[in-house]
Amino acid sequence: MGVIVRFAPSPTGYLHIGGARTAIFNYLYARHHDGKFYLRIEDTDVERSEKQYEDEILESMQWLGMDYDGKPIYQSQRTDLYKSYIKKLLDSGHAYFCNCSKEELDAERERAMAEKRKPVYSRKCRYNPAKEGVIRFKVTETGSTTFDDKILGNITINHEEIEDFVIARTDSSPTYNFTVVVDDAQMGITHVIRGDDHVNNTPKQILIFDVVTRGPGDIYQE
Repeated sequence: MGVIVRFAPSPTGYLHIGGARTAIFNYLYARHHDGKFYLRIEDTDVERSEKQYEDEILESMQWLGMDYDGKPIYQSQRTDLYKSYIKKLLDSGHAYFCNCSKEELDAERERAMAEKRKPVYSRKCRYNPAKEGVIRFKVTETGSTTFDDKILGNITINHEEIEDFVIARTDSSPTYNFTVVVDDAQMGITHVIRGDDHVNNTPKQILIFDVVTRGPGDIYQE
């Protein structure tokens, strides 16, 4: 399999130097290996995404001389796809509704910090699922996830440190950690080149990837 990478900026602000650096690394890696370099606009955050930022990203890519393969891919045009997979996770028991209020979550967080514990969601709705609200991914409570970062080496995260994180907002719009996995799997991305700020997201995305692509009933297959 040839190299397939992507640069996936969010149009919630202007392209900064860190984003440009990530784009350059992906571009050079793809071209060095005679592979594919895709541009994916991650615009599912409707409230914060703006057309002016999208235009600036496209102009910056052109100014930097980075030609991407095919046309830009817009996540906002793939909403039905994401919702279909979220439904499959709900139906298969890998996700659940949570209607805990902000006040409840803040109180949980304050108690954890007072007790010098990592402030993670108590999973209250996991055992008493709601009928509506945000949708959380059900993280395996035991074990750990290990991945090989080519710069930082092997990194292991215990599952007890990962809360049941939100994959869809109350308006049913999907969140970053879910959409990125569906897209990377469907696009056949072979290497994820990203900044250190996404290291903490990696175990969450691996857990989703394992369920979406190899879960019971092979639920990724359409």
